[in-house]
Amino acid sequence: MPLLLGPFVRCRFSATLLVLWLVFAGFTCTGSEHATATLPAAFSDLLPHFLVEPEDEFIVKNKPVTLTCRSTPATQIYFKCNGEWVHQDDHLIERTVDPATALPIMQVTIDITRQQVEKIFGLDEYWCQCVAWSTTGTQKSQKAYIRIAYLRKNFEEEPQGKEVALDQEVLLRCHPPEGIPQAEVEWQRNEDVINPVSDPNFFITTDHNLVIKKARLADTGNYTCVAKNIVARRKSNSATVLVYVDGGWSEWSKWSACGADCSMWRSRECTQPSPGTGGKDCQGLDLQSLNCTSEQCPQTVSGAEDVALYVGMVAVALCLTLLLIVVVLVYRRKKEDLDADVADSSILTTGFQPMGIKPSKPENSHLLTIQPDLTTTTTSYQGTLRSRHDATGKFSMTNGPLLDPLPNGSHTLHNGKLNSDPSEFVSRLSTQTYFKTLPRDVANTSYGTFNFLGGRLTIPSTGISLLIPPEAIPRGKIYEIYLTVQRKEDLRLPLAGCQTLLSPVVSCGPPGVVLSRPVILSMDHCSDACLDNWAVRLKKQNYEGTWEDVLLMGEELVSEPYYCQLEAETCRLFSEQLGTLALVGESLHMGAAKRLRLVLFSDAYCSTLEYNIRVYCMDDTQDVFKEVMQMERQLGGRLIDEPHVLLFKDSYHNLRLSIHDMPQAHWRSKLLAGYQEIPFYHIWNGSQRYLHCTFTLERLSLSTCELTCQLCVWQVEGEGQSFSLDFNIAKDTRAVDSEFLLMDSNATALAGPSAFQIPYLIRQKICSSLDAPCPNGADWRMLAQRLKLERHMSFFASKASPTSVILDLWEAQHFHSGNINQLATVMADIGKQEAMIFLVSDGEC
Repeated sequence: MPLLLGPFVRCRFSATLLVLWLVFAGFTCTGSEHATATLPAAFSDLLPHFLVEPEDEFIVKNKPVTLTCRSTPATQIYFKCNGEWVHQDDHLIERTVDPATALPIMQVTIDITRQQVEKIFGLDEYWCQCVAWSTTGTQKSQKAYIRIAYLRKNFEEEPQGKEVALDQEVLLRCHPPEGIPQAEVEWQRNEDVINPVSDPNFFITTDHNLVIKKARLADTGNYTCVAKNIVARRKSNSATVLVYVDGGWSEWSKWSACGADCSMWRSRECTQPSPGTGGKDCQGLDLQSLNCTSEQCPQTVSGAEDVALYVGMVAVALCLTLLLIVVVLVYRRKKEDLDADVADSSILTTGFQPMGIKPSKPENSHLLTIQPDLTTTTTSYQGTLRSRHDATGKFSMTNGPLLDPLPNGSHTLHNGKLNSDPSEFVSRLSTQTYFKTLPRDVANTSYGTFNFLGGRLTIPSTGISLLIPPEAIPRGKIYEIYLTVQRKEDLRLPLAGCQTLLSPVVSCGPPGVVLSRPVILSMDHCSDACLDNWAVRLKKQNYEGTWEDVLLMGEELVSEPYYCQLEAETCRLFSEQLGTLALVGESLHMGAAKRLRLVLFSDAYCSTLEYNIRVYCMDDTQDVFKEVMQMERQLGGRLIDEPHVLLFKDSYHNLRLSIHDMPQAHWRSKLLAGYQEIPFYHIWNGSQRYLHCTFTLERLSLSTCELTCQLCVWQVEGEGQSFSLDFNIAKDTRAVDSEFLLMDSNATALAGPSAFQIPYLIRQKICSSLDAPCPNGADWRMLAQRLKLERHMSFFASKASPTSVILDLWEAQHFHSGNINQLATVMADIGKQEAMIFLVSDGEC
């Protein structure tokens, strides 16, 4: 009878041979035959069941893995991988008979290679399962997932060295490198493995951190976090733990006998314990004396020794008297000289006269044609003077009372652009107490000298500015104010859990100055601006250098010194205190997303076969973009496509980058894997300012200059962006220059009326007209509604002049693009256009 061995081939055996094969298991077929057999009628009503099912496997380096499937009774067994049948020639088949039940057993194996798994990257995980047939029906095995094993080189968090006191608890953190399968972690001290079972003083947490419950002297050493899986073994940098001992005092000794000087003594030693390994010495006295009572004093006989004592005492008294007379004479001489200097200073001071300021006319206020004349404004002060050689519009002043005198003793305030040497300013500030930590980054620092007229500071191409409204600085005060963006790697905010940095770290100062009204700090943020997804906090660094929460957005109190308006891409912060500030967000669910800016660069000139494309994945803020552009300019790079924006969600999925559709006849990628990957934690944390991946391509000939390809960036199970590149690598050899840097042409510092769109006197008239409540609502509340600021009504109402705060916010929002005609139209809609704006006469000004 024919024995069916597969759907394509038949073999013939006799019935006797078939019986012997079934009963005595005398026939074993091993090889690449087709996985099909015919069952005897006695077993035809049985469904196949699996004795062995395929298990999950990991591909290590380039070694293939073998999947095994065994079933009884079965006529056919085939593997299906990712929904497609594996070719029959790839199956290895072995048939046996169960001696106990006489049931036929069929076993099939296949090999899976690294190349097969890599072909489906970005789609799904690679899986296989086997399907067994009998004459009654089919059965499917469990799915086996095949993954490429790896272990990254860099730890996501390494342990940091510490100095701790004896018996103090120690926590060493370790976040191992990303890997598949997930790395196991062990800790070593001085290269010896730590076993918490044998030494209960150690404890390893579920997230791989090491806890020393009570630090002992023996625990001093170098600690290393070791991560390993089936692929590799990685060691972190060692962290030195130094356990020190502060000294303690022993008990006091007994009092000594009363000595010849009629006193007795006792002592103690710093030996319980003795200070060790850098610990502090004992504090306090180690020797103590006490006068004896008259009865305890030893009796002595007066004589020549007493006479010598008295003579010595008289000589000492005479010397002290002569010294006192000399000191008095010198003091009186110095006092006379000082009085003469004060008299001369008074003569100079009486010659000083107050002076006025007259602003220039803004170019974009043609509707508000009459400019205020502020020549009647006077500013008086006391301090050192210098000759007035400046042009019209400048006047000389000293710094205000809050600042220590700067080296030259005076400052110059311009009605408009402030011109001075930034490096000289930063150098002067860094010598004063408040500014010891001020970064010396002149390119990212702006400063100016301001009085009650206010002004504006701007850091070009960063979106960071500080508006100082009129009357924010008390009359009679003059402040030298700075604004800088922090770029130091060591200035990191302590972030935990789902927290992430949403803005640049900005410093404005000096801290501690007295402000009559809040200033407005504008800076970019990179959140999706949906407060339902976030808990956004404003953090401030205090004098000790620690960060503290000063505001939770959405729960602001009008009595607090901070208030924030979060726009689509910008944060406007009202602040009554200056300092170092940053926005930190904590995602409330996995729908929260950060905006990433994806930017592509390549070398401006390429003379080799290799060609690099750098893909930056950075927070979507202007200051980081400016920093990357400046860095690429130094590298000689060029921008090869417009930046794209990607929403990166808090889903714990990594960011993947791949390149496709290159002309294979001319180009090839040197990347071994199908894609590159940036771990989720590196992006979400926000502490690394600009992450990037490099794709190294190779052209097959130096004459090849045209490059076309698709570069894809996507978050696993999330949003993605695609760049379609088509350019000539030889034609455009321009490096990144100022044209790409988008440098602002505006002055970094403006003082006085020229810093504002609305003239000073007209602003005062608007405030006096709208501050008073109006029964029909034609007051500051309607102005806030027309400007779409009604969400902040309670904040505006808490201020002495709500209108002035609204106008401050309008100035901060529209300095570069504001149209004062639109504001005039809003005033007309409110019904306040009469004498308040259009009918300002020369006499009134």
